[in-house]
Amino acid sequence: MATAEIAVALPALVLVTAIALWGLKVASVQLTCTDAAQAGARAAARGEPLPAVREFVARAVPKGATIKVHRDKATVQVDISAAVNPPAAAHLPALTVHGRATAATEPGVPPDES
Repeated sequence: MATAEIAVALPALVLVTAIALWGLKVASVQLTCTDAAQAGARAAARGEPLPAVREFVARAVPKGATIKVHRDKATVQVDISAAVNPPAAAHLPALTVHGRATAATEPGVPPDES
């Protein structure tokens, strides 16, 4: 009888563990995106070229992440979106996490609308 109970409970336990690990991965990617957005916003606010900022941010975030950098006369904004796929056995859709940071543009840095 105990063998039958274990046979029923074990797949559920494995699925719950996989989903919990996925939750940790989602939180880790969220923190990575936020940190990369903050670092990118600081670099762009100092006057770094925007393609260089995008490349810098792309090295820190997961592959396939969407990176948007906008600099105007007053502020720099960096937006990052990344999809995190669930475990295959969960049959759930991917979650998209976002990281956004804004920084004040340093005096003398020209606006760049790319």
